[in-house]
Amino acid sequence: MTWIATKTYGAERGLSCALRQWSAESHCALIHGYSLGFRFTFAAEQLDRRGWVVDFGTGGFGPIRAWLHEVFDHALLVAEDDPALHDLLRLPELGLARVQVVPGTSCELLAQFVWRTADALISSATGGRCWVAEVECMEHGANSATYRHPDSVLKGLRTEVLTQLLAEPAK
Repeated sequence: MTWIATKTYGAERGLSCALRQWSAESHCALIHGYSLGFRFTFAAEQLDRRGWVVDFGTGGFGPIRAWLHEVFDHALLVAEDDPALHDLLRLPELGLARVQVVPGTSCELLAQFVWRTADALISSATGGRCWVAEVECMEHGANSATYRHPDSVLKGLRTEVLTQLLAEPAK
C-alpha cells in the first residue's frame, strides 16, 4: 500500500516574488508579482514510528520550508534563458532586487524545479522511506500547474501491485 499525505504551503505564507514570462506575447512578458503557493504530495510505502508519511515540522518539511523562503521570498525570479538575464543580474549590484535564476518562470517549470529539491530533501530527512510524488505551483486561486515525476508514479504502482500480489492466495 502507498500512503499519501499532502502539505499546502499557500500564498498566505508570504513567498512574494516577481517574475516575467519573457517569451509570452502578452503583458506576462513584463515583470509582475505573485505570492506563490505550493502543494506537496508525499508518498511512502511505510509509515514512520508515529504513523506519519512525513513530519510536517522541522524533522521533515522544515528544510523544504526554509529552502522555499530562501529561493522565493522577496526575490525576482529570472529564467536561465531570459535574453535580458545579463541586465537583470545587475539589479542586485544596484541594490534594487534579489535575483534568483531558475530553469523557467512558468508554473509548470517552477513546480518541476521545486520537486527536484523537495524530493532530495525529504528523501534525506526520511532515509529514503518517503518521496515527493508531485508538486503543484499556484500563482493564485485560478492558475496552477502540477509536476509529477514518472519515477514517483512507478513507485506507487509497484507498491500497489506488490500489495495485491501478496494478498492473493497462492495457486
